Amino acid sequence: HFGSSLRRPEKEPGAQPPAPPAAAAAAAACVQSRGAMSMTLQKRLAAEIKKCGRGRIWLDPNEANEISMANSRFNIRKLIKDGLIIRKAVKMHSRSRVRKNLEAKRKGRHTGIGKRRGTREARMPTKVLWMRRQRVLRRLLRKYRQQKKIDKHIYHYFYRHAKGNAYKNKRVLVEAIHKMKAEKMKAKALAEQQEARKEKAKLQKAKKAQKKEDILRQQGEK
Repeated sequence: HFGSSLRRPEKEPGAQPPAPPAAAAAAAACVQSRGAMSMTLQKRLAAEIKKCGRGRIWLDPNEANEISMANSRFNIRKLIKDGLIIRKAVKMHSRSRVRKNLEAKRKGRHTGIGKRRGTREARMPTKVLWMRRQRVLRRLLRKYRQQKKIDKHIYHYFYRHAKGNAYKNKRVLVEAIHKMKAEKMKAKALAEQQEARKEKAKLQKAKKAQKKEDILRQQGEK
């Protein structure tokens, strides 16, 4: 029959098909590398000894066979001493460029229209500015009251006016305090002068009345 000459030869029982030569070589290399280069144990021991993560442990690839033979902490310490196992330095994440940029921003650079995201109110809310101003003014008033520069009545007066938005900054408040204190001192001086004048007039009046009485008594004696 025509098809009988093209039949495949029957497989013998227990025989395996021959593998392609390239695949066989790759499998052999994989098995060999897995046996020689699997150094998970060595990395783990070295990480424990050097007190760091396994990712920072460097194993010398040229001495892979010698490193793979080390299976105890004693051997790992010896390899570390010989320089075959090294703890890598922490990767640098420099902030020098950030500091340079922030310094420029403090001078007003890089803050133009194109750099702004968000409205003026979103970037710096007026409420935050108001709270900051109130805290500055109230802190000054408390300090002046503790130092006895102002009494509780003046403190209350300026506290209420500060809340009423009468002073835009600390300088204006200090000037207002000094002005009020000067006016109070002036009014006090005027009151004292007036009191002294009244007292003097009273004494003169009493003196004049005494003199008049003395004259009348002398006339009556005559």
